[in-house]
Amino acid sequence: MNILVTGSNGQLGNEMRIVSEQLKQHTFFFTDVAELDITDKVAVNEFFKQNAPDIVVNCAAYTDVNRAESDFEKAELINATAPKILAECCKANGAKFIHVSTDYVFDGSAHLPYKETDKENPVSAYGTTKYHGEQNVVASGCEYVIIRTCWLYSSFGKNFVKTMATLGATKEELGVVFDQVGTPTYAADLANAIATIIAKTAQDPAAFVKGIYHFSNEGVCSWYDFTVAIMGLYNLNCRIKPLHTDEYPTPANRPAYSVLDKTKIKTTFGITIPHWYESLKVCVKKLKG
Repeated sequence: MNILVTGSNGQLGNEMRIVSEQLKQHTFFFTDVAELDITDKVAVNEFFKQNAPDIVVNCAAYTDVNRAESDFEKAELINATAPKILAECCKANGAKFIHVSTDYVFDGSAHLPYKETDKENPVSAYGTTKYHGEQNVVASGCEYVIIRTCWLYSSFGKNFVKTMATLGATKEELGVVFDQVGTPTYAADLANAIATIIAKTAQDPAAFVKGIYHFSNEGVCSWYDFTVAIMGLYNLNCRIKPLHTDEYPTPANRPAYSVLDKTKIKTTFGITIPHWYESLKVCVKKLKG
């Protein structure tokens, strides 16, 4: 099969490069904006014509949650219009589409893990644009798998783990919110889940079960707990002070509760998911070299 991976210079895209080594029988096209502008319909159509992808994995996203509040147009272009263009090209060419979305499509008012059937109600510009992207993919009529994830980090790019490790090494004390709860997701684990879906689809196209799915690591924690774990694994003595969300105001509202129910993806594709702390240990070990 021919597989197009967009946004391949990001956290998830880079992890997809690594897992592609396990799928050497397939031809991968790794693109970022320099190689393929996915907001350009003509360019995307031309790429399909020349390379005939069987599966498209869209890892591209506008992920600056705070900046999206004042840069809605650009966020909408990358998070909503680009998936629409890709999905419509997939539909026209009989390709399957794996699109990555976010827990931010929910408002965070729940007290039980979010199921795929729960009502979307984004409370930020970022969440709104990602929700529009999901709606566009569904409306295209293509064969899609939409995977919502949350709190993504990896050894690549800018992310919370790297930021906290850097700050913890230079500061005596850090304040971190304790009243926002979710699950950190190691991008390598998500990439492995996507690779499993690709491998199963290659064996049997009927294994590609269209729909929306949730994926994060197992377990639950607050940003405060996550930070304490990071400091411990780096052996840093920085004190972590718990803050309420209103003590740390940001331009964008964030869901207070972002735990995702992963039952559907686990049963449909036979995926096992590690606990967030186990995956954090793997990532920190890699970052320490």
